[in-house]
Amino acid sequence: MLRRGCAVDIVARPATVAALEAGGLVRTGIFGESRATAGTFGAFADLTGLEGPGYDFVLVCTKSFDSAGAAEDLARHGERLGSGAALVLLQNGWGNAECFTAHFAAQRVYNARVITGFHRHRPNEVEVTVHADAIHVGSLFGAAVSVVEDLCRGIDEGGIPCETSADIGRDLWAKMLYNCALNPLGAILHVPYGALAGQTTTQALMNCIIAEVFDVMTAAGFGTHWDSPEGFIRVFYEKLVPDTAEHESSMLQDISAGKCTEIDALNGAVVRLGEELGREVAHNRAMCNLIKFVERTR
Repeated sequence: MLRRGCAVDIVARPATVAALEAGGLVRTGIFGESRATAGTFGAFADLTGLEGPGYDFVLVCTKSFDSAGAAEDLARHGERLGSGAALVLLQNGWGNAECFTAHFAAQRVYNARVITGFHRHRPNEVEVTVHADAIHVGSLFGAAVSVVEDLCRGIDEGGIPCETSADIGRDLWAKMLYNCALNPLGAILHVPYGALAGQTTTQALMNCIIAEVFDVMTAAGFGTHWDSPEGFIRVFYEKLVPDTAEHESSMLQDISAGKCTEIDALNGAVVRLGEELGREVAHNRAMCNLIKFVERTR
C-alpha cells in the first residue's frame, strides 16, 4: 500500500514499533525486495495513538487466538477508525468473523484467504517464501465486494497478487482443507509440507483429516470448489503441496518459538462443528490433542 502512495498506520507490539521506527519496513523473498523508510508510515503500540480522521480499511493480521481481543479493542476505539472503515481479516482458520460481528455491523466485516508463506526474521522484516494463489478478499455476509476492490488493487500493485472473491466462504473452506491436513502434522513431525506428501503413512492420515473436514463442512451447509474430498485430494497432491513443498507451516514456526498455535481455529473448529452436528472427527481431534500436548511440554 505504501508503494502505491497510500497513507498507512501500523499498530503492533512495542518491540515491533521500536524496530519499525528504527529500521523501517522490509519485505524480501519471491516477490522481490521492498523497503519503506521509517517516518513514511505511522507505527503505534496501541490504538490510542491513532490521529487520523478515519480509515478506509483496517487490516487485522493477528493470530486467530487474538481475534476476540482485537475485536473488543477496535470496538472500544471505534471513533478513531471512522464509521466507514471496512475491517478485513487476513487470518487463518474458521470463526474469526464472528468475533468481529459481535461488535461491528456484519456488512463492514470482510475475510481474506491467504495462501502465501512467510518467515518473519526480525520484527520489521518479513520474507515471502512460497505463494500458491492470489490473496482473495470477500464477504461472508453478502456485503458488496466493490468496497474492497481498491484495497485489492493496492496490494496487487504493491507486488503481491490479490483479487476480490464473490464467494469467500468457498475459498476459506478450501484453505481449511489444506491447513488442517498439513499444519499440525508438519508441526508435530517438524517437517515441511513436501515431506508429508512424500510418505504413504502421512498421506493416509491427511486423507482421513480431509475427509472429516469435508464431511463437517457439508453437514454445516457450507461448500468449496470441489464436490468431493477425492476431488480436493487430487489437486492437493498434484498442485497445492508441490507449489509449497519447502514451506514450514506457521504452526511449526510457533511451536519452535515456544508460542501458542492456531489449532483451535483450524482442526479445533472442525471438532467443535463436528460435535454440534454429530459427525465423526476422530483424526482432527487427535491432531488437536497432540498439538496441545506439544504446546504444553515445549
